[in-house]
Amino acid sequence: MLERRLLAVRLTIGGKMEANSTPVVDQPAEQERLAYSVKEAADLLGVDYFSVYRLIQRGKLRACRALRGKLLVPRTELLRLLKN
Repeated sequence: MLERRLLAVRLTIGGKMEANSTPVVDQPAEQERLAYSVKEAADLLGVDYFSVYRLIQRGKLRACRALRGKLLVPRTELLRLLKN
């Protein structure tokens, strides 16, 4: 669900939609996650794990530590990053 919304954000920010891409269709509301691991965030953004980690280190993307020191990136931060 978030991937479709991120695609919608990319399309509205980036402008044009490619001819071979599928249109974004709203599906029934599913419970969305509040935060993603660095690997999951990288997959959603379409970048490498280390790129997301560098964004966190440079302060361009906020993350929080969960149990056992695992970094979690809030969904709102991913959307904010895509809007800029």
